[in-house]
Amino acid sequence: MNFSFPQSVKLMEVGPRDGLQNERLLVDTMNKIGFIEGLVASGLKRIEVTAFVNPKWIPPLADQVEVAKGIRRQKGVSYAALVPNMKGYEQALNTKMDEVAFVLAASDTHNLKNINAKTDAAFSRYAEVAMRALDDKMPFRAYISCAFGCPYEGDVAVSRVVHLAKLFNQLGAYEISIGDTIGIGDPKQTLELVQAVAEEISLDKIALHLHDTRGMALANIFAALSLGVKSFDASAGGLGGCPYAPGASGNVATEDLVYMLQAMGIETGVDLDLLCHVSLKMEKLLKRQLSSKLLSTKRIGPS
Repeated sequence: MNFSFPQSVKLMEVGPRDGLQNERLLVDTMNKIGFIEGLVASGLKRIEVTAFVNPKWIPPLADQVEVAKGIRRQKGVSYAALVPNMKGYEQALNTKMDEVAFVLAASDTHNLKNINAKTDAAFSRYAEVAMRALDDKMPFRAYISCAFGCPYEGDVAVSRVVHLAKLFNQLGAYEISIGDTIGIGDPKQTLELVQAVAEEISLDKIALHLHDTRGMALANIFAALSLGVKSFDASAGGLGGCPYAPGASGNVATEDLVYMLQAMGIETGVDLDLLCHVSLKMEKLLKRQLSSKLLSTKRIGPS
């Protein structure tokens, strides 16, 4: 059996946002900036640096403006921010973000808990922001979270995910990231979901955002690669979790994903040793071991 894998992939590093938003131990502004700049130095070209949300709801990201303004920008790197509404978009614009992202769950209950609006109302809000972004020539991508299952509603219909993907594509999103927020998906489900979405929008616009709660993220990514998906979100060290998705662990660890891709001969542009150094430094700051499997080999050294 022959598989046709892409020669290279694009990564969106979400550790500074998705990774830190659920941490109990707060990371100070300077260390967040150092984290971001270290990730860039390792070769990552797209970094989601923060979210312009109400600090009342996500306290770990309360210094969002200071972080965004404090980064020493590097040419060729896209600095992204999550925005929930027009106010957040204005902050992203004022801090010179290169792109923004919207997140919308495929279930009403999760949207009510996460962004305080049902799906249709939240989408209408994003449509207004998207029109402004298009006028400003600000690229935007969309996350469809809970696409593989919802912590409150259980199974999510594939048709629901496809519908939202079509809507965001019509809005002008340059990429649509299909999210397994609670890490419940399997390779068969991944194949079916990606194939269904790809029937309605270009495969080049599809990304995956897979949490590794049950250790299935890399297997699911392998399945998506076999279909030609070339864009994936990942979090340094495996940091992360959603405050509004009980039991969800972090996104797939960037180190583990890069290691697998490089072993398969797929180009990422990332220096794995530098990336591990950055994640191990963050591990010390957080005073806990991160979930990345590759980092465990860096701690103990060769046998």
